[in-house]
Amino acid sequence: MAVTTSDEADEHLIREAEKVAVALGRMFPGLCEVVLHDLRNPRHAIRTIENNLSGRKVGDSVTELGLARIEDPDYPSVIQNYPNQFPDGRPAKSTSIGIKNTAGEYVAALCLNLDVSVLSPMTLALSNLVATDTEHRDQPLEVLRDRNARELRQVVEALAAERAAAPRSLSREDKKALVRQLHQDGYFDSRDAAQTIADLLGVSRATVYNYSK
Repeated sequence: MAVTTSDEADEHLIREAEKVAVALGRMFPGLCEVVLHDLRNPRHAIRTIENNLSGRKVGDSVTELGLARIEDPDYPSVIQNYPNQFPDGRPAKSTSIGIKNTAGEYVAALCLNLDVSVLSPMTLALSNLVATDTEHRDQPLEVLRDRNARELRQVVEALAAERAAAPRSLSREDKKALVRQLHQDGYFDSRDAAQTIADLLGVSRATVYNYSK
């Protein structure tokens, strides 16, 4: 089938968008995943992926937002700062930008996925640095019997931030000390707490139990 002038114009538009995707990704290495989707080919939409944090690859299929834009040209062009999650559970903040051709059809989408799990310990560390109320810092954490995974994640990140690191980057000894602190404060009473802690620290569940002894 012959390539039309419209097809050539759309391809040129996407190639220009690829330059933007690569430049953005290289500006935020290891921190922000940048993905360019070719909405003309939803089954193999990913044209470019920089700072691969989601485990996807070039040629993978389009996301739900991409399908929504393909089906509805009036779908919002920009969806900004919405909560998202990487496959391994790390929280992300995402922005999706739809790109239309001269006919008003979506032909591409540029998506940015910021790994906020990297920034959380830094934010907590800075908060601790400027805090002036230290009256209760040496007292044990309050024991709450009904703690969910989100609350446990916050505690783990806070304890890691006191060591100026992300949970997964802690040394073996620091991870052991952190697990023992969680055990002492009653966090192991929660359902699936050991598995949640293991996922956050990047170790096995058996290792968590071994550290807690």
